[in-house]
Amino acid sequence: MEKNYFKQEGYDLVSAALEVFHTLGGGMAEEIYQQSLEYELSLRGIHFDSKKELKVFYKKHELDKTYIPDLFVSNGIIVELKSVKEIINEHKAQLFNYMRITNLDVGYILNFGNTKELEWQRYVI
Repeated sequence: MEKNYFKQEGYDLVSAALEVFHTLGGGMAEEIYQQSLEYELSLRGIHFDSKKELKVFYKKHELDKTYIPDLFVSNGIIVELKSVKEIINEHKAQLFNYMRITNLDVGYILNFGNTKELEWQRYVI
């Protein structure tokens, strides 16, 4: 069975994030972008959960500890929002770890901290 890598859903997510960036610009607090992106996703009819607890696994055993991403989009995309000067390796490692421990294959980092453009990166494991 072929895996769903949420290509269209990711495109729709980034499109919504670009709209937020073009409307607000860059460099504000992360929470401003979180709420604005949630509103934009709602306007576009894109399913998401904000701060939803996701199960964590060790050797296919579910742990009591959970992980709470900024956004969980289309029931399969972990989204980490940042408002920093640039995405660094620690941000990528954080997202990879979250994807691995939740058994999810697709993740995005959306960085609104740059004042010139939205910085985004898509990862599939």
